[in-house]
Amino acid sequence: MDPEVSRTVSIPYLRFAMKSLLTKPAVLFLLALVVIAAAAPLLVLDTSEHANSMDLNRAFLAPFSSSDQGIHLLGTDKFGRDHFSRVVLGSRISLGVGVVAVAVSLIIGIPVGAFAGYFGGKIDAVLSWLMSVIWSIPTLLLVIALTFVLGKGIVQVFIAVGLTMWVEVARIVRGQFFSEKKKEYVEAAKVLGFSKLHIIFREILPNTIGPLTVICATNFASALLIESGLSFLGIGAQPPLPSWGSMIRDYYPYLITGQGHLALVPGTLISLTVLSLNAISTFLKSDS
Repeated sequence: MDPEVSRTVSIPYLRFAMKSLLTKPAVLFLLALVVIAAAAPLLVLDTSEHANSMDLNRAFLAPFSSSDQGIHLLGTDKFGRDHFSRVVLGSRISLGVGVVAVAVSLIIGIPVGAFAGYFGGKIDAVLSWLMSVIWSIPTLLLVIALTFVLGKGIVQVFIAVGLTMWVEVARIVRGQFFSEKKKEYVEAAKVLGFSKLHIIFREILPNTIGPLTVICATNFASALLIESGLSFLGIGAQPPLPSWGSMIRDYYPYLITGQGHLALVPGTLISLTVLSLNAISTFLKSDS
């Protein structure tokens, strides 16, 4: 085989292999995180509500230390609470906010984008104006404003984060509908007498699944970061509910002492989760 042809063939394969090499650990990490979150009641050492059992005699125990509770894999915090138990329970909030935010963004974003892209004209102008207005507001500022309106609490945070992410979904769907509605299968559906709603949701929408999957992975990562930021600021998950963001807020001053792992563990998990989601999003984008 011609060396130049061999090189041309091998480069795309090498790129695909590298992407797969980076994607597989990301998928495995996220699957492990989901399993740990689902099996949290079986894994935690502290079985009290929110792993909030306090005992100052156990305060700041080193990792793998023992107490009357058992072996503390990640030690204990300043209140004597088992840190491993709270980190595991905190994974439920991080995954929960991503799922709810993505669901809310899809519920709002798909119809808005579909109607704007399919009907065009004045409907598209009004909906595009609405999307541009919301798009122009900084995401964190909008989430904070919605949180104050809805009130403090983890459910309110979930909804507020989702309400800020539907614009990305709507813009993707709108663009896809603009290109898809001109194709022959849509004209055929019109000739056969199918209703507009049938054409929108049964004919065109399934062909937008690829780009929607990419934006869902991206929004999931963004939702996790926003929730962590809100909890760090004190307007996210409220005590005693364990949250990775609130753990960083509570324990980052201990980074210069011997208890830096109390903040580093949740911070590392946030970083790995976001990196994994971004790796999967990039792979799906290149494959779609």
